Amino acid sequence: MVRGFRVSILLLAVLGNLAWSFSAKANFNGKLTVEIDGLKNKEGQVCASIFASSEGFPSDRDHVLQKQCTKITDTPFIITFENLKAGSYAVAVFQDQNNDGTLNRNGLGIPSEGFGFSSNPEIRTRAPKFSEAAFLVAGPNTNIQIQLKYF
Repeated sequence: MVRGFRVSILLLAVLGNLAWSFSAKANFNGKLTVEIDGLKNKEGQVCASIFASSEGFPSDRDHVLQKQCTKITDTPFIITFENLKAGSYAVAVFQDQNNDGTLNRNGLGIPSEGFGFSSNPEIRTRAPKFSEAAFLVAGPNTNIQIQLKYF
């Protein structure tokens, strides 16, 4: 009876430690590194926005979790986002060649600057849905690659 009690206490201690380690890992602040390939030139800046839900994706500035625009210095180009909780995210990127902060379009509404999305979904007649560009941040360091497209 004493031996069974000791085994039960030991088992509870092990399970408690496992539960604590899983909850500690879920509360991390992750870093996302985005490698952007396919830049046509080094003119202007690259602007990247990260979204934590489908609301507003890919272009509603009011629903962006984090956004940054950085002058192009090298290719491939690297942008990082810090302090991300575990979860699903999607990133929208464009090459802002004239530094006006917006993805310029021609008279037909077709982008005249390079653009891309996480998970590199196929682009035909519309921007991708959040679910088509989503990826998971589940650790302290996540790396993704985005290939820019030009029309």
